[in-house]
Amino acid sequence: MTGYGTASAADDKFEVSAEIKTLNSKFADVQVRLPVQWSSLELPLRKQVTGALVRGKISVVIEVTNKAGEDEVLFDEEVLARYYRQFKRAADKLRSGNVDFFSLALHAPGVLKTVEDNLDADVSGLINTAVREAIANCDRFRQQEGEELRHKLAGYCQVIAGLAAKIDPFDQERIGKIEEKMRAGLANKATGMEADDNRFEQELIYYIEKLDISEEKVRLANHLAYFEEVLNGEEQNGKKLGFIAQEIGREINTIGAKAADARIQRIVVEMKEELEKIKEQVLNVL
Repeated sequence: MTGYGTASAADDKFEVSAEIKTLNSKFADVQVRLPVQWSSLELPLRKQVTGALVRGKISVVIEVTNKAGEDEVLFDEEVLARYYRQFKRAADKLRSGNVDFFSLALHAPGVLKTVEDNLDADVSGLINTAVREAIANCDRFRQQEGEELRHKLAGYCQVIAGLAAKIDPFDQERIGKIEEKMRAGLANKATGMEADDNRFEQELIYYIEKLDISEEKVRLANHLAYFEEVLNGEEQNGKKLGFIAQEIGREINTIGAKAADARIQRIVVEMKEELEKIKEQVLNVL
C-alpha cells in the first residue's frame, strides 16, 4: 500500500530528519539510506520498519544536520601538546633546528577533527525517535488510503452481485429454449419414427442438470458476502481477500462455461471486468 511520512527530532547540537515512502509490493523490500557514521543502525532500523509496516517497497531516508555548522573545526589540545613535546624532544636529541613544531603537531593524526567526528549516543536516539514518528505518520497515511480502498472494493462486489441478479430472467428463458431446440432437433431427425417421451424427458433433465448454474450463483453470492465480511474486519487480511477473489472468479468462469446463452455470457464478461479491478486493488491491502 502506498504511504508517506516524515518526522524530525533535534537537540542542542544536531537535527535529524526521517522520510519514509512505501509502494505496493507482495513482500517487504526495505531500502535505508543514512549517514555512514551510523551504518550500524541499518539492520535494527530495517527490523523496526518491517515490523511496523509489514510489507511494501519501503524507502527510508535519514539526514543529520549539525546545528553548529558542518565546517566548524575542533582540535584536541591534550593530543596537540603531546605531539608538540614529542616532536621537540626528538628535534633536541637530533640537534635539528628551524622546525615549526606547532604546525607539525597541529596536523598530526587525531588532533584536528570536525564536529561530525565528535558524535555521541544522543544522535542515535534522535534517529530512532525521528524514524518512529515517521513510521506513525506513514501508517496514518496508509490508513486513510485503506479506507478509500475499502469503499472501492465493496463497490466492486456490489456491482458483481447486481450483475449476477440480472442473470436470473435469462436463465429461466434459457431452459425453455433448450427444451424447444432439443424437441425441434428430434422432430427433424425422427423421419417418421415415434420418440419415447419418457426417455426424452430423462435425457432432457440430464442435459439441463449439466447446464444448471443455480449452485454456482449461490456460491458466488456467498463468496461476495464473505469478501465484504473479511474486508470490514480489523485484521490484516490482504492475502485472504486474494484467495476469496480467486473463488469468486472460479464461480464466474463456471457460469460462463455453462451458460450457453449470449446474453448471460455478456453479463459474465462484465462481472470479470469488475473482478479484475478487485484483484488489482487487493494487492494494495496488507
